[in-house]
Amino acid sequence: MENEKTIDVLNKLVQINNDRIEGYSSASKETDELSLKSFFELLKHTSLNCKKELSAEIEKLGGTPTDKTKTAGKFFRVWMDVKAVLTCNNTDDIISSCEFGELHATETYVEVLFEDIEYLTTNLVSIIKQQLTLLNYDKLKLKAMNNMAY
Repeated sequence: MENEKTIDVLNKLVQINNDRIEGYSSASKETDELSLKSFFELLKHTSLNCKKELSAEIEKLGGTPTDKTKTAGKFFRVWMDVKAVLTCNNTDDIISSCEFGELHATETYVEVLFEDIEYLTTNLVSIIKQQLTLLNYDKLKLKAMNNMAY
């Protein structure tokens, strides 16, 4: 029973990383700026690595990593697509939308650490904290990018 709850908690994080992966793929399609495309690929790569690490832990527990995304993430990506069309792929708007997504991702990690910590081993807490640090770093890079003029 406890393994099932741990697997559910880890899958919640896999799911938010799936959202980031799809979100940055969408953002990359919405811009013509090559430097931004590369930047979004780097951010996507963070989540690919996080997902891989979390998936390995889920499999160790006998579970199956989810390939789903959150409903909120799907709505967010649709909104990003609509907003990009309405604003003619305005770089500031695309980055602002990504910042919104980053806020949701980091909030999910913090929520897991505060609300679901009883289901996590010390090793899993360490992994999640390391990943949260990476996501926070990505969020800061995104914020800095938003402050730059294009």
